[in-house]
Amino acid sequence: MSFKLDRVHVWCGEVADEAGGVSAKLALLAQAGANLEYITTYRLTAKPGTGSLFVAPITGPLAVRAAKAAGLHEVSEPIVLRVEGDNAAGLGHRVTQKWAIDGLTLHGLTMSVLGDKFVGYASFDSVADANRAAAILGDLGSAAEAEVRAAAHASR
Repeated sequence: MSFKLDRVHVWCGEVADEAGGVSAKLALLAQAGANLEYITTYRLTAKPGTGSLFVAPITGPLAVRAAKAAGLHEVSEPIVLRVEGDNAAGLGHRVTQKWAIDGLTLHGLTMSVLGDKFVGYASFDSVADANRAAAILGDLGSAAEAEVRAAAHASR
């Protein structure tokens, strides 16, 4: 089992918490040709009628201008890692357990499976925590690959 990891540079802004609030912001990005891989929203309970929108990636001058026109700005935190790889039963638990053992707390986590592959977005409070999480994933992937090789060798 191996993981592919990428740092995701997230852009954020407020949206009206009403029908079409998110769509209006995304329309500007779509018109600029932005190919978004990450979209998440939530309501701001302390500010009724308002929500937050997070998107990524914003690349190229047209998309950057559109994002700014939509009231979005690049944020330095949370630090978001995009993780993808082969799915296995209990994978979410194994990953989060290893992070917990190392004392890492999650700012947020979303994981989805399609067929035999998964993609997840894990958010951390600092670059140092994200780097530690990435190292743990590398170790976890290496250990799983060693187990598969050992099992294959034993079955010969």
